[in-house]
Amino acid sequence: MIIYPTIELMGGKCVSLTRGRLSEASIWHVDPVETARGFAQAGASWMHVTDLDRVAGADHDNGALIEEIIRAAGIPVQLGGGIRSRDHVQDWLDKGVGRVVIGTAAIQDPSLVRDMAKFHPDQIVLAIDVFQGQLMSHGWQETSAIQPADVINAFEDSPLAGVIVTDIDSDIEDNDGQLGVISGLAAQTRHPVIARGTVRSADDVSRLKFVPNISGTLIGRALFSREIDLGDALALVQSETSTTAAFI
Repeated sequence: MIIYPTIELMGGKCVSLTRGRLSEASIWHVDPVETARGFAQAGASWMHVTDLDRVAGADHDNGALIEEIIRAAGIPVQLGGGIRSRDHVQDWLDKGVGRVVIGTAAIQDPSLVRDMAKFHPDQIVLAIDVFQGQLMSHGWQETSAIQPADVINAFEDSPLAGVIVTDIDSDIEDNDGQLGVISGLAAQTRHPVIARGTVRSADDVSRLKFVPNISGTLIGRALFSREIDLGDALALVQSETSTTAAFI
């Protein structure tokens, strides 16, 4: 399982959202580029970046900063946030992004995902955002009538790098309920699923290791708040697991 340490950018700063609300961003007073370097130095093999200004449809974005992060990180970067056109996908791949994440555009223009995955196999990631069982789009602000599983199934034949499933109810106390949403969708696809919004402690990382078809998890807030140490999390996923208890 791959740990994707995650940077969410808004106005050039690292932030974390509460239940996907763009108006409720907690700002972390750290340097984004140095943070990316720190992730690589801790042993991460990938990292994830989301441009929340593009998600919000702002007049500006964090493009120049993201290019700097790509150059400085030294590890592949998976990028998401308001990427809704072929030109935009191609532009970021040309700039060295390892993978591009497509969410809202997959609902509005499914051919975009299919075409991009065809020409860039294993570099396109589908994003599925779920709130109270419903599919969300446009920066988690709009509810879609399409079922999350139906969107995933529509791309079963495409060579995707994976599917990010986000449980926007990530701040609720029912951790089992959150994991149930993601594990249920993971069971319905052949694509590797990357969980988002379920990890707040090292125990949550350990639990994900036992969920079939979960290939990774994004961790942002818990790293910035130091509830999880990245080195410890990486050690957890690299250690051998056993489905049976050992008795002496």
